[in-house]
Amino acid sequence: MVRSAKLKRHVPIVSSLLPLLYASTVHAQVPQSVFAPAGPVARTQGGLLSLTLYVAIGIFIVVGSILFYTIIRFRAKPGDPIPKQIHGNTTLEVIWTVIPIIILTVIAVPTVRHGFSLASPPTDDVLEVRAIGHQWWWEFEYPELGIVTANELRVPVGQVIYLTLESKDVIHSFWVPRLAGKMDVVPNRVNAMWFVAEEAGIFYGQCAEFCGTSHANMRLRVVAQPADEFNAWVAGRQSVEAIVPANDLVARGKELFESTGTCFACHTVDGTTAAGKVGPDLSDFGGRTTLAAGMLPNTPENLAAWLRDPQAIKPGALMPRLNLSEADIEALTAFLHSLM
Repeated sequence: MVRSAKLKRHVPIVSSLLPLLYASTVHAQVPQSVFAPAGPVARTQGGLLSLTLYVAIGIFIVVGSILFYTIIRFRAKPGDPIPKQIHGNTTLEVIWTVIPIIILTVIAVPTVRHGFSLASPPTDDVLEVRAIGHQWWWEFEYPELGIVTANELRVPVGQVIYLTLESKDVIHSFWVPRLAGKMDVVPNRVNAMWFVAEEAGIFYGQCAEFCGTSHANMRLRVVAQPADEFNAWVAGRQSVEAIVPANDLVARGKELFESTGTCFACHTVDGTTAAGKVGPDLSDFGGRTTLAAGMLPNTPENLAAWLRDPQAIKPGALMPRLNLSEADIEALTAFLHSLM
């Protein structure tokens, strides 16, 4: 029974290691896993994480084994005399001083080397993007391209993306685990980071710094596209022309958008009179895969639910309930989904 009790005490320790083992074996199935890097920055940072993790596991196994052996080998028995009292052991003290120095050196050297290399991004073929954190959504501005979008950052595969990070309100943190480590987004300060997406696809991210009521709902996606697809998207966004509605329902939605104060005063849509800067730019809304900062798939049903009551989906969101009729919601949904 005593041995059984001792084994039970070790169960929490073993259980605490299971998530690490699970993450390292099925990382490819986890969309925000640091163990499945898709770019050089994430790969370098993941390598440092793995090095530290393996060293820590090795220390745990060695120290735990010695401790376990000592507990069993030298446990007190009935009738045992008081053990011989000793004071220090110079050889052992030198050993357990030198070993940590060696371990820390093994970890420190690559950490410092890679830290400096990651702080100096490549200078050739760089696309600059200004990322701005809001409660609770992301704004992305391409200064060289004259494009502004929200929540879904489109980038070309294989090109260096240099991000400058700013906040309009509180502290946020930009984190797309498969592309790069997290970086704080601080009011009145500009931080910077870079990454390269080596493969096409959608990479999931989120705010990693508690920033208020809907912090957990402040998600984002990086959409990495082949160069020709990205260039086609850029060309489409740069060709700003007056929007010609495809049908009467879309025309009704456009009219509502341009006449409803909250719509045109808060949002921008290229090709219309709407030029608000409070909320996300909706010029390419119909081409996005999600809405409400990555919370819901961008379907007509979800958009209609959002227009009925934004607070029910994202508590604390600045967008108020507009008390729209179902006919108006249908028209606005058709108009917004026509924007590409």
